[in-house]
Amino acid sequence: MATHARPGPRPSPSSAGRRVPELDPGTVGQWRDGGGELVELFTQAHQRLGGVAAFRLGPRPTVLVTGAQAVQHVLALRPDRYVKRSHRARLLIGDGVLSATGEAWQRQRRLLQSQFTGPGMRRYEQRITEAARTTAARWAGYARSGQVLDVGEEMRRFALDTIWRSLTGHPLDSATERELAAVPAVVAVLPQLPADGAAAQEAVSAELARIDAVASRAITAAREGGAGPDGPGLLHVLLDAATTRPEYTDRLIRDELVTLLLAGHETTATTLTWLYLLLDRNPQAREQALAAGAEGSPERRHAIQALVNETLRFYPSAWILPRCAAQDDVLAGYEVEAGTDVIVCPYLTHRDPGLWENPARFDPGRFTTPGQRPAHPGSYLPFGIGPRACLGLQFALRESTLLLEHLLPAHVPHFRSLPAKAAYGITVRPDGPTPAVLAGGQYSSRRS
Repeated sequence: MATHARPGPRPSPSSAGRRVPELDPGTVGQWRDGGGELVELFTQAHQRLGGVAAFRLGPRPTVLVTGAQAVQHVLALRPDRYVKRSHRARLLIGDGVLSATGEAWQRQRRLLQSQFTGPGMRRYEQRITEAARTTAARWAGYARSGQVLDVGEEMRRFALDTIWRSLTGHPLDSATERELAAVPAVVAVLPQLPADGAAAQEAVSAELARIDAVASRAITAAREGGAGPDGPGLLHVLLDAATTRPEYTDRLIRDELVTLLLAGHETTATTLTWLYLLLDRNPQAREQALAAGAEGSPERRHAIQALVNETLRFYPSAWILPRCAAQDDVLAGYEVEAGTDVIVCPYLTHRDPGLWENPARFDPGRFTTPGQRPAHPGSYLPFGIGPRACLGLQFALRESTLLLEHLLPAHVPHFRSLPAKAAYGITVRPDGPTPAVLAGGQYSSRRS
């Protein structure tokens, strides 16, 4: 991991009215001519200009926000001034809660909110546990046979099983798993699809048809057959809402179902894959987590969750959060005109040496030792902050921690090859397969 240079000085709040500093056209031109990743342009703007910077890819500048105070301003303090226009995955998720706006979003979020906090989470605890046990049994088989597995595919399989059980009350069957492989397939190609909506739809029509068929079957089965063996799930909550709320048509239920499938497994699977890749480079972090307490103890659970939190610092679930300025505003002392595209970048905020000590070091102790992480709420936002923060934050942390409680003591993946780089799409994912064989829980700091 490269250590980023300390960004330049931030303006004081009293300097209201100044123009956002803009990356020079020559730098943007060199980046464009070189075919660089968008994250490279963002990094240059962040390093050279600080926590509020601009660059111009078209006639109007885009404002990049990475400073903790400015992040909080955009997402938490003034969300009415910085609004979501359309989600990048709208082609896939339609009018689901991730892409909905205005009053429709408020209604949809209120309905789902209770399912992901307090009593709602306890309802899904056993389903998460069963999915983790299923994965642990499969890994035990791999370890006995010496079979090569793909860690990324295994994490996707676990996360998909977890969210499918939570949605339908049924464990994931192999036929549904094969069909739902279309979800990550669409997500992976979304950044390369044509800007024209009809052309984009046509490009992934076969995958969308498979996803629609799975959703239709699940809705029909839930409506006609009632709850699954694990009891009613999130899908039943949506169907119950349709009896009193006319806006919950079969299409909107489909969109919410696919939204929950996408949000409920793609980000978790990616986080867990990165975690194992980071542990491969930092084996002592696993040893320290397992030494923190006995199996099942709060101390060990806290240490394992710190592994997840530090992984999310390196690779947040949403690496960019696009917004649009709905009205003129002053942001960290700079003028932002109505209509300006604003991009909050947690990926760079989490790697800012002005906020984090030695940000290139993988150090879960930041999340177990008081005072080792920045106190400002805008400095750490792997799931966003403010009213549009991810609904499934607690769900994702719980499923990740519970799976690791099962796998970390028993197995160490020894990777046969490693992805050469990261791919920056809707999520930041390893750009390539992650084949490995499993060794026993006695960790050697030298890879065989």
